[in-house]
Amino acid sequence: MHKQNNHKSAFTKSLFVSGNEQLEKIHRIIEDAVAEEETLSNRLLKFEDLHPPFTSRLADHIARFGGSWKFILSFGVLMLAWILVNVYVLSKPFDPFPFILLNLLLSTIAALQAPLIMMSQNRKEEKDRERAVNDYMINLKAEIEVRNLHGKIDLLITEQMKTLFAIQEKQVELLEDTRREILAFKKNTHQHPLT
Repeated sequence: MHKQNNHKSAFTKSLFVSGNEQLEKIHRIIEDAVAEEETLSNRLLKFEDLHPPFTSRLADHIARFGGSWKFILSFGVLMLAWILVNVYVLSKPFDPFPFILLNLLLSTIAALQAPLIMMSQNRKEEKDRERAVNDYMINLKAEIEVRNLHGKIDLLITEQMKTLFAIQEKQVELLEDTRREILAFKKNTHQHPLT
């Protein structure tokens, strides 16, 4: 009987050890996934243009300002002031009625603004391409991770099933032992009646 109890406690200890090993495996899987994600994030940061050249920043700033309501309103006010000053304020206007100087100024601004906006758009397209590559890499990484996790979970389930079958086998043995002890007890009580 004492030997049987030792065997039971050893089996229970082995179950706890097996459970702890499975928890440690899950913990390692999570740590590895986090470390791989940090590595991927660091690689993706290389694609971001953190310090663009001055000309690129200038082109972006001009394109941002040139495509805003602030630019449209301020340019409208400037043109209106130019016209009013030349028509009503000055007795000898520097740009009389056909406003040839104003037309030249507008043409020059348009000629300079268009290439700057194109440069900015080209940079945005390049960034969009890089982001698309980054998104593809992240999606591919996520797909690989999902497959890896499925494999690891299947492995853990298989190990747990083995443990559960071992537990079930042990329970069946214990039930058989208990049934034999009950039968032996009944047999002994029938042979030696107390009365």
